Amino acid sequence: YLHDRSVEGLGLLFSMHYPYLQFESSRLVKKSPFHDRLLNAGACFGEESGWERANFYVQSGKKAQYEYSFKRQNWFADSAREHMAVRNSVGVFDQTSFAKFLVQGRDACSFLNGICGAQLDIPCGKIVYTQALNLQGGIAADWTVLRIAQDEYWINTGVISQSRDLAFLRNNIVENQHVTVTDITSAYAVLGIMGPDSRKLLDTISPADFSDEAFPFFSSKIIDFGYARVRANRISYVGELGWEIFIPTEFALGCFDQLLETAKDFPWQFAGYHAMNSLRLEKGFRHWGHDITNLDTPIEAGLGFAVDLTKNSFNGKKKLLLQKEQGLHKRMVCCKLLDPDPLLNHLEPIYRNGLVVGYITSGMFCHTVGSSLGLGYIQDANEIISRKYIEDGKYEIGVLGKKYPALAQLEPFYDPKSLRMKSN
Repeated sequence: YLHDRSVEGLGLLFSMHYPYLQFESSRLVKKSPFHDRLLNAGACFGEESGWERANFYVQSGKKAQYEYSFKRQNWFADSAREHMAVRNSVGVFDQTSFAKFLVQGRDACSFLNGICGAQLDIPCGKIVYTQALNLQGGIAADWTVLRIAQDEYWINTGVISQSRDLAFLRNNIVENQHVTVTDITSAYAVLGIMGPDSRKLLDTISPADFSDEAFPFFSSKIIDFGYARVRANRISYVGELGWEIFIPTEFALGCFDQLLETAKDFPWQFAGYHAMNSLRLEKGFRHWGHDITNLDTPIEAGLGFAVDLTKNSFNGKKKLLLQKEQGLHKRMVCCKLLDPDPLLNHLEPIYRNGLVVGYITSGMFCHTVGSSLGLGYIQDANEIISRKYIEDGKYEIGVLGKKYPALAQLEPFYDPKSLRMKSN
């Protein structure tokens, strides 16, 4: 794998680095059980950490391939269709590649509470969004954590950080701490069923009660799904009502085919990772490795709500308390270009009152708001970056050598109170 990939990587070093450029070597290495079904449905696959992942779906008669450009690429309309299906009805994502870990043992709760910002002594069946922190308060990992039992937790994390997060967990177990960590990524295939009509789609294949009362946001249950028993988590990375369905791998294709049959008369759409990215940017959801890293704290990243500073000692607590007390010289904002034509991708400079104050950490055209959105940090060594400081600035973003007027704010540009995914 490395021999073939390294040869191509070196060859591309001085080539044009188009957005979304995909490697061609060392492909078809890791595939989800649904791969061939998605291929037949028109999926164009990209590669991430060895995994083949459906980035977009073409309609019948079109070839599933990339045509690269710094402007709108050939998949723009396809991804727009998927994006709007998730916003207005329901989309189905293959999320199998996301990493999954079990943390078990009598000290599992105290262990996780010592490395995470959130309070994880929670009821069984509840999910918590949290960051794992280093000793300086930086974000070492970005997780959703489910408590399965008094001595057992399930962690979901991104595909790019699987090996890193597993090492972080194991390296933080101290002597005489009764904790084990197991990578269970390959044990489950995952379908993300997202959108305001996701309940109706799930009702075609499962007898479970998906109402708010029976299945509240950030909760998990074992349910019947076709002929299998699966874990369903009510959670969403796209900002809509939705569930992630964890299917034991040996049942995956059977469940998938049953869903296609039971929902054949239901209006739904396959959706790929390009749509997931534009959807999460509208909601201002951060992505580890781009928007948040071990050099950024949750307070700077606008994730202070995910930290419980009343907990006993945990990694980086003193640094976070100091930032809360003294204020911030670095803060993440949500940016929107006022001109709908230019595209944001990554590393575009952010200007405040004519001076460069930061750069876009991730960006994309977002179809619900009809413009490019981006996340990025603004920094000022001399002033505290308060809400007023942000509101008083005049912003521009540089794209392909030209400055474009922009808005910058702390709240996301879509559903800032998260009402659609919490109580739709």
